[in-house]
Amino acid sequence: MSEQHQNNSILVKRLLLTVAGMFAFGFALVPLYDVFCEVTGFNGRTSNEAATYEMVEIDESRTIRVQFLTRNAKGIPWKFESSVKEVRIHPGETKVVNFLAANPTQSDMVAQAIPSVAPAEASLYLNKVECFCFNQQPLTAGANTKMPMQFYVDPDIPDHITTFTLSYTLYDVTAQSSQSFKDEQKETE
Repeated sequence: MSEQHQNNSILVKRLLLTVAGMFAFGFALVPLYDVFCEVTGFNGRTSNEAATYEMVEIDESRTIRVQFLTRNAKGIPWKFESSVKEVRIHPGETKVVNFLAANPTQSDMVAQAIPSVAPAEASLYLNKVECFCFNQQPLTAGANTKMPMQFYVDPDIPDHITTFTLSYTLYDVTAQSSQSFKDEQKETE
């Protein structure tokens, strides 16, 4: 085998290894990005775990305006909205906001709400004590429900954040949770 042919073979092997490494790195980026966003609050992601409310001093000298947006992901025909469009809250004070959902279809469905906060920095100071977004929400055909979300804003929120938006996108997860939905229906009967 000629030296040129041997050099070409080595180059091809190195290029294939590089492509395989890049492909593996691409798959690893998604879970790494999710962890990064959850830890830092980057991209407006909020923790999907309940915060523990410990009595903190309420800062009555400041008021934060929290706006609520709801939307449905493609393919979910539910009606989904917050009972109020916005609330004003003092840092450290707890508030409960109800969200309303209705399943107008002829089929039982399960949905999951994914929260996001803008500006993203505010997500570090939003603490949800109770939220429908922590769990999947089963809803029988034609039914509706009220879903509470209790939260407080950390008193350490920077002074320049006076307004933020908490938005929820509702996804249809019926196919992924059809067995758990059937089990839950049996329990309620």
